[in-house]
Amino acid sequence: MQSPSPAILPISNPQSQPHIPLSSFSSHLLLSLRHAFSRRRPWPELLDRSAFSKPESLTEATLRIRKNYSYFRVNYFTIIALILAISLFSNPSSLFLLIALLCSWIFLYLFRPSDQPLVLFGRLFRDSEILIGLLVFTACVVFFTSVGSVLVSALTAGVAVVCAHGALRSPDDLFLDEQEVNSTGFLGIFAGPPSSSSAAAPSSR
Repeated sequence: MQSPSPAILPISNPQSQPHIPLSSFSSHLLLSLRHAFSRRRPWPELLDRSAFSKPESLTEATLRIRKNYSYFRVNYFTIIALILAISLFSNPSSLFLLIALLCSWIFLYLFRPSDQPLVLFGRLFRDSEILIGLLVFTACVVFFTSVGSVLVSALTAGVAVVCAHGALRSPDDLFLDEQEVNSTGFLGIFAGPPSSSSAAAPSSR
């Protein structure tokens, strides 16, 4: 008589996706913001009235904006962030919806552990379903509420202020080193300090 085969026990998948704790991400973000803000230029230098003059042509204005952005980019991002914050605080409903949207992405998708499935009303939701739901919720918040118009108007006003200052502020008294010129991208303000190996390379010559 053949013995019955042993029951197969369910085994969880040991190769779960790595999970980044929210506290680690928050601390890293705060350190990056602190480092970026420490690289700002003095505000009196930004507002030096003696350095303002009318550009002679559109080409000169464009060149001024590029040079001033390379030099004052941290200050410019701070100005845009302040204008955005003022616009949101003056519209509490938009601020509440934006916070709810960010919290939904953070706690339901970005930093939710992969071994903790989302169960609502007795139904298990997969990651693809959560992503589709968040995308639909984001589209509804941006296009069917005042959040989209507030963000667009605030960013437009901030960019206009930055471009106006960059075109009117003469950059003749500003000096950039090679490292600053190479880190003028959109996220260049979050670039960390040079490593010890790269910093020691020029001194070894």
